[in-house]
Amino acid sequence: MGCFEVGEAAVVDADPFVPETASQGPVQAVSAMGFPSPARDYFDGGFDLNRLLVKDRVSTFIMRVGGDSMQSAGIYDGDEIIVDRSVPVRHNSVVILTLNGQLLVRRWQIDGQRVGLLCDESPLPVVLTEGDEVSVFGVVTRCIHHVR
Repeated sequence: MGCFEVGEAAVVDADPFVPETASQGPVQAVSAMGFPSPARDYFDGGFDLNRLLVKDRVSTFIMRVGGDSMQSAGIYDGDEIIVDRSVPVRHNSVVILTLNGQLLVRRWQIDGQRVGLLCDESPLPVVLTEGDEVSVFGVVTRCIHHVR
């Protein structure tokens, strides 16, 4: 977008692609400054975040993270993560799961017949045993990180 000069206007919602004669309301004059962007010729509409970030809309959820136990995966306190329940769990997948009634975000580690859960709080994975109640909710596919 270019820069705009506005004369006698309290609120300006100017579109650089609308001709000057199309403006209505309290705006007296709007004139574009600078040259138009060459990228404007290739612009085909807005971004559809569902199309870009979600493969299966029915099985995809957004969850907010609380805690810093997954910073090594790029997931920080307050971030939103996109979780897809249709994606199969594989070695090194970041998953949402319940372990003995507690909802967690962990990295799924497979070592032969054993499964471990890895996070930043411990250098070694927590190995799951037969006595553990485990239910995987889904696989984390994206993280929406807040820039502070």
